[in-house]
Order: sequence, then structure tokens, then C-alpha cells
Amino acid sequence: MEMIMGKEYGYVAIVVVVYCCLNMWMGFQVVKARKKYKVNFPNLYALESENKNAKIFNCVQRGHQNSLEMMPVFFILIVLGGMGHPCVSAALGLFYTVTRYFYFTGYSTGDPQNRLTIGKYGFLALFGLMICTISFGIKLLRS
Repeated sequence: MEMIMGKEYGYVAIVVVVYCCLNMWMGFQVVKARKKYKVNFPNLYALESENKNAKIFNCVQRGHQNSLEMMPVFFILIVLGGMGHPCVSAALGLFYTVTRYFYFTGYSTGDPQNRLTIGKYGFLALFGLMICTISFGIKLLRS
């Protein structure tokens, strides 16, 4: 079987799976919070007028929801940027994944500001992945 990409692209594939595992873990945390704080489906969020724990549940839910919202951007940037710069993209992707963990756990404390302690650095990784993707696009145009 002929390889289309270099073997280093395997690092990119592994980081994508690691992020998927983190995302599933976050989803399980939301399920646990639903049970703990008695927030039933189909409600996405708890109402403060009906649930004294609404703020903390909503923070757990929002931490996961924001990660889901950013996932398509992250995936397209790491997949495309990784085609031109697999090792750099994988390293940036792993860094992004770690910052997402801290973003979620900080948010889950019930104080939204805690998501930014380490979580705010994830945007540096996304910016780096944008640069890798632009560089890959330019390489394609020049070839």
C-alpha cells in the first residue's frame, strides 16, 4: 500500500483520537452533572428559577458545549495543517487538547473565569495551526 502522506502524519491522527477521547470524557461529566443536579432531558440548561444548582450545572454543560463548537475548527486545521507540517501540527494539537481539558475543568467549578487560567492558551495553538494550514495551502499553490 502506497503512503500518500509521510509516516509522521500518524501523530496527527493520534492527536485527533486523543481529542475525541477528551470530548467523550467531557460528555460523561455532563451526564454525571445531570444526575447530580437533577437536570433532565431535553433541557440543555437548567433554569435558575427552578434549580438552585443551575449555575454550576450550566457551567459544566457550557464547558462541553464550547468544546463541541470549537471542534470542527480544530479538526479541519489540524488535518489540513498536518498534511504540510505533521509534527508541528500534532504538537500544537496536543497542546490545544491539554488546554481544552483545563478550560473544561476550570469552567466546571461554577466560576466561568476559571476556564481562562490555562484554557485561554488554546487560542495560541489554533493560531499556530492556522499558520500551518496557510503554509500548506501556499505549498500546494506553488507546486
